[in-house]
Amino acid sequence: MRIILVIMMFFVISALFIISNNNLAMYKQQNIVNFVDTYLTWLNQIISNTQKITGEIIKLEWLPTGQNNKF
Repeated sequence: MRIILVIMMFFVISALFIISNNNLAMYKQQNIVNFVDTYLTWLNQIISNTQKITGEIIKLEWLPTGQNNKF
């Protein structure tokens, strides 16, 4: 339950940052469209960056390599 609350808070706070940084008045139709476009682009970039980081982590050698190791 707490994880869901933290995730929701993350989305709300990030939306408020986008609204604030772009000076969007959410009562105007064009600003709502601009907000949705900006927010979805930002979320897509987060997903893309997470995939890249995960791919690089998978490529790393996690087991120790040495002559004294009996793995």
